[in-house]
Amino acid sequence: MNRKSVSIWMGALVGALITLPLIALMYLGQQLLGQAFPPYEVFNWISGLLPGPVITFGIDLMIDTMLLLGINVANSAKIAEQGMALLLFYLSGIFAGLIFFLILNRLQLKVDLIAGMIMGILFGLPVAVISIDDPGSAPAGFIGLLWFLVLFLGWGITLSLAYKRLSAAEPAVETEDGEVSSVEVINRRQFLIVLGGAAAAITVVGAGLGTLLNTSGNRDEDELLSTHTGEENGEGSFPNANDPVTPVPGTRPEYTPLKDHYKVFIELEPTEIDGETWQLPITGLVGNTLMLTLDDLRDNYQPRDQFVTLSCISGRVGTSLIGTTMWTGASLQEVLADADVDPEARYLHITSGDGFYETVDLDLVASDERIMLCYDWDGHPLPVEHGFPLRIWYPDRFGMKQPKWITGIEVIDEYREGYWVERGWDEIAQIKATSVIDTVAVDAIIETGDQQLVPIGGIAFSGDRGISKVEVRVDGGPWEAAMLRSPLSETTWVIWRFEWPFEAGEHTFEVRCTEGDGTPQIEETVKSRPSGATGIHSSSANL
Repeated sequence: MNRKSVSIWMGALVGALITLPLIALMYLGQQLLGQAFPPYEVFNWISGLLPGPVITFGIDLMIDTMLLLGINVANSAKIAEQGMALLLFYLSGIFAGLIFFLILNRLQLKVDLIAGMIMGILFGLPVAVISIDDPGSAPAGFIGLLWFLVLFLGWGITLSLAYKRLSAAEPAVETEDGEVSSVEVINRRQFLIVLGGAAAAITVVGAGLGTLLNTSGNRDEDELLSTHTGEENGEGSFPNANDPVTPVPGTRPEYTPLKDHYKVFIELEPTEIDGETWQLPITGLVGNTLMLTLDDLRDNYQPRDQFVTLSCISGRVGTSLIGTTMWTGASLQEVLADADVDPEARYLHITSGDGFYETVDLDLVASDERIMLCYDWDGHPLPVEHGFPLRIWYPDRFGMKQPKWITGIEVIDEYREGYWVERGWDEIAQIKATSVIDTVAVDAIIETGDQQLVPIGGIAFSGDRGISKVEVRVDGGPWEAAMLRSPLSETTWVIWRFEWPFEAGEHTFEVRCTEGDGTPQIEETVKSRPSGATGIHSSSANL
């Protein structure tokens, strides 16, 4: 029997069918064996190779698309990236299937298990190398390598068997009248249905078990993030608890629950570090090299507490990539004093478990005792998603300058560009003053005699420079002063409140703020890249 040629598009279809269970089983392996998840690791690797302008273009496009669709960026940005990673890997499997069928058609090679195994190795080997080499991924070990080998060999063998079945020649059969007819070994459509059904079953079982394991493993931290809202700090009250200016209903919480605090990290999943074995090396231009454990930082240095508002430089005006919580840590000044920093030293080069790095000016550290190596948020160890076991904080800078998952500090005498600075973002990344309308509370109208007042509320923030004034304008009219609530600290946002005399109709509300020293907010609309967004935030309502 002669072998039939099979369309390369049939190869793409087979690739599509068998790559889905491959992804599901890799996900199961991640949850069951603690291994890296190749679709994410490949995406991380590609992102690390791309030029800065390409990365920032992708970030801008994603955020702009989500805003256009009304999707909360803080809650969904990482999910969107993970979806892109899965799609990229899935398309790679489809393309590999197409290429495999093309090669066998052109070269008329013998179809056997060896051909499939070679294809599986060609597809899987670079994926495995990338996954194992990623600094933020879980260690593979022998079991992990064996798992990857089995999965990709199985994928390749299945691809080969599918081609063999689909290309099988039809045996000639002589009929009673002497004519020759053909009988299909198996109908292609029936075979594809069987293959698709088997692939679907494996996908559902693998993804289902993986999800079950993931849900079980994350339950403790999810419960922690859900139950700690900050109200337990200070025995149930905040420093401004008695302030007469109350937030307007619908204004974002003054203190951000941990579950709602925005998360940004350069990889698709947060880096997991074993706190029991973790140590912080402080090396370089020091007279006393330090190797500090978490217990050292907690027990040997007076804890510093600071209410902090942190914001992301990539956020647009009115961003949800901002949050406020209590930070606790060790004074960086005190830690460096124990390291005995050399006089010629000028910078700290900080590295992270996910491959991130940043440089901090020692003059800045010397001038501000608030700068800390933070190990607690909201009175509890840093959540994994927010940098456990250690991150740095210093005031008046966007989050891009403040590494998480810190694994090393080197004291140096020459400046080195940080991760995002190398990719075209601002070297200083100082917070830009911003003010936001969170709510026009039409459901909380205040009756005052014959007048009705509509409460309008939101936040204003300018790093540690303070807010002296917030003003609201309605329909292009005059700017009028809002009431300001005392902030939780000099490094948090300010809640503001404005009560507007009700008028029926369609209205546009705008807000602007002034910094503590009288510097006005920048009203010119500027995109976030490279130094942070500026402009007037507005909100429309039909009353």
